[in-house]
Amino acid sequence: MTTHIPSALEQGRRAYRRGREQRSVLVAVASTIVFAAVVWVTVVNTSGWAAVQESFFDPAVALRALPTVWEGFLLNLQVLALSTVTVGIAGLGIALLRTLRGPVFFPLRVLAAAYTDLFRGFPFIIVVYLIGFGLPTVTGTRIPPVVLGVIAITLTYSAYIAEVIRAGIEAVHPSQRLAARALGLTHTQTLRRVVLPQALRKMTPPLMNDFISMQKDVGLISILGAIDAVAAARSMTAQTYNFTPYVVAGILFVLLAIPTIRVTDWYTARLRAREQTGSIL
Repeated sequence: MTTHIPSALEQGRRAYRRGREQRSVLVAVASTIVFAAVVWVTVVNTSGWAAVQESFFDPAVALRALPTVWEGFLLNLQVLALSTVTVGIAGLGIALLRTLRGPVFFPLRVLAAAYTDLFRGFPFIIVVYLIGFGLPTVTGTRIPPVVLGVIAITLTYSAYIAEVIRAGIEAVHPSQRLAARALGLTHTQTLRRVVLPQALRKMTPPLMNDFISMQKDVGLISILGAIDAVAAARSMTAQTYNFTPYVVAGILFVLLAIPTIRVTDWYTARLRAREQTGSIL
């Protein structure tokens, strides 16, 4: 059994690539050290940093506030879990209405388009106020803040999700739909078995980005009187006259978002590599 020995030209190419990689690592390390030194000189090693650290990064206040903020954060997670389901169902339904064919469905398409235009234009905080305070006033009943928060998030984010799903459906080439119909599949079967599986690959990255935005916006349910992470941090800040509890709440939201962000980056890179495989020589 013979062992393949690379040619001199190939060995030279490999040595060049190794040299470039080593150079890149050294440049990255050096730039990181320089950046850290600049931060130390211009931020940390200044007279005002001690006051900033005391007001925003006090470890003792953070440890005292963490249990209360964490308990409120669990409420945010509950709202997020419920909203993920309702937003997904509502967004898919609106997207399907916008992609209906034929003049008979024109009123439904116009209604779905008006819905997406309206709630993509409305600031989310205004929707929270209208639903959180207007809905109980109109119905004359006391509605839990969690329910009101889920309704507000669903109304707003279903409009964004619907547009992402619609764009993914329309990105599938029409020949796929025509071929499926030629094989005898109904419109629903074509959508479920042919169009949506192909559209899912294209719309997954933007859907994950919208999910990250929704993770942050669940913190606005504190406006409705819910004792979530933000409200708990506000209460602790009022007791200690220190803003560290807000930083604790912010870190919890960041830790919640980081896994989704990394998965989104990984999936986007994987999808790009898969689509560009045929163009690499």
